[in-house]
Amino acid sequence: MSTAVNSSSSSTTSAASLPLQPSFNKAQFDPASSKEDILQNEQDMKPGSRKFFDKSPEGNQARKTYLTVFFGGTFMVILMIFTVLPIYWGSLWKIPTRNLNGWVVDFDGGFIGQSVSQALGSNQASQSRVTWTVISATNFPGGPQQLSDAVRNEEIWTAVAINPGSTSRLTAALTAPNTSYNGAEVITAFAVEARNENAYRSLIRPSLQGTLDVVSRTMAQQIAQNAANSTALASVMAASPQTIVSPVYYTIQNLIPFDQAVATASTFVGMLYQVIMGFFVVMIAQSAREASGYQKTLSTKSLIILRLSSSSFAYFMISLFYSLMNLAFQLDVTRKFGRGGFMVFWMVNYVGMLAVALALESLITLLTVRGIPFFMLLWIIANLSVSIFPLEVMPSIFRYGYAAPFYNLSRALRTVVFGTKNHVPQSVGILFAWVVISFITLPLIQWFVRRNETRTPVANEEIGERRSRASFETQSTL
Repeated sequence: MSTAVNSSSSSTTSAASLPLQPSFNKAQFDPASSKEDILQNEQDMKPGSRKFFDKSPEGNQARKTYLTVFFGGTFMVILMIFTVLPIYWGSLWKIPTRNLNGWVVDFDGGFIGQSVSQALGSNQASQSRVTWTVISATNFPGGPQQLSDAVRNEEIWTAVAINPGSTSRLTAALTAPNTSYNGAEVITAFAVEARNENAYRSLIRPSLQGTLDVVSRTMAQQIAQNAANSTALASVMAASPQTIVSPVYYTIQNLIPFDQAVATASTFVGMLYQVIMGFFVVMIAQSAREASGYQKTLSTKSLIILRLSSSSFAYFMISLFYSLMNLAFQLDVTRKFGRGGFMVFWMVNYVGMLAVALALESLITLLTVRGIPFFMLLWIIANLSVSIFPLEVMPSIFRYGYAAPFYNLSRALRTVVFGTKNHVPQSVGILFAWVVISFITLPLIQWFVRRNETRTPVANEEIGERRSRASFETQSTL
């Protein structure tokens, strides 16, 4: 009996000397309860097991999450309508904000040359989109040909030449009828459509036609009045009536026409497609890294090298097949660089893809998959807005276009496709600058995000340990 009491007392003492263990709900470890919970959860997650207005706690939480994400995203789209899309609309709203510049050169030196120069130099035509400046013929010792070369080399947008000997030819034709007299040989206007087809078709050509039509009618009236008392009037009207009816007219020389309609696909819309294809590569690479586990397991240095090398290789191949596709539709790329034109065309497209798509590759780490589409829309709109009309006629805020990838890519491609002034070195240099920026920002952003990712688990673990310790101490006290 004594032994039993002592044993019981010893057991009680030993139990009392041990610290209290946390108390747990037995139901949590009841096999039957756990099985029921698991079956219930599986039933709740089964496809088609819920309705949208389900009143269960899980249904309420799911509905709240869905509506928050859906309406939040819709609000962001509406916000972009009023913040991003106006960039594009604003670029077209008041075109032209300023006129293009044009030169008038009098190579005649006679009555016709002086009259036409004064008429154009006064810039009296209210509808003209060109501001004319009279330039002395001594600046162009090569004559109208040198003036046309200046327009071709993009020193000026357009130019008007009053051809040499115009007054003397007209005077001779009024004295002695000349059946071959052609008033259109008096004035020659020069412009380059391939430099910017929208500017040529909407601004330059209408301005030339409107202004020179007025000048031609005015000159015809003056010459007809002067010739009214001429004794040779009857014979002139009989043999060459055009000498009286249209003594002064003009010819517009489109020095480099935009004569390949398929080129629109590469010089404008194709640039948008390059961004979209680059976006596909960004998403594919992101999925590949997550599926392989490289997003978490690779070291920061290895991950950066993988991202840059894989993206560069993908754009290299995509730009090749993109360029070959243009050739399949008979795009002529030999006008400027001959047989080497295709290589230049390919490399320009490759650098262009690197410039526009590596920006997306860099920022997806920071903006995540959910945020990168919003930046892509901003990136596209900001670039397209400065690629439609010349920056000279757009509001000053769009001067950023001189450094924009699309603007420089389009200029370089026009050089290859149409043979305009060689902008390839300058434009490719600017595109390379964008590539370098991405090669710098991508590692920095990746390092920043990886550093935060490595710190977050440690912080969460410390918080969890502190909470467990506090809970344990509380229950021990009880």
